[in-house]
Amino acid sequence: MKKVVIAGSTSLEKEMRKWVNFWNNQSGCEVIDWPNPIDEDEFMQFYPKIHREFFENITLADIVFIANEDKDGIKGYLGAETFAELAFAVSQNLVYRKNIKVILAKMPSEKVQSIDEINLWLKLGWIKIYNE
Repeated sequence: MKKVVIAGSTSLEKEMRKWVNFWNNQSGCEVIDWPNPIDEDEFMQFYPKIHREFFENITLADIVFIANEDKDGIKGYLGAETFAELAFAVSQNLVYRKNIKVILAKMPSEKVQSIDEINLWLKLGWIKIYNE
């Protein structure tokens, strides 16, 4: 069974659930982690543990899927935290010779801050766009 971790904006809970259902319905795949909102009142208490566990699950993943949905008028939005998660998965492959497939849901807009790295990593074959 391939382990899938989905990264993306917690503010897009509906879209994240769509991708969880999609990947769980793919033959031989199981989603082991995805962005879940944390109640504001409990954020500081739970965030460190949840954040650490999310990165630990990336190290266990066969697939890291970046659910970079459109947000705030930006196509393929990719925030700093999601980019950090993407870069961590790529780093696992480079440093520890893992074979994690890193897949973005869609090509990000030129407005995305990390677009230069995304373009370079696509050229190097370190990441790919879903269905391309």
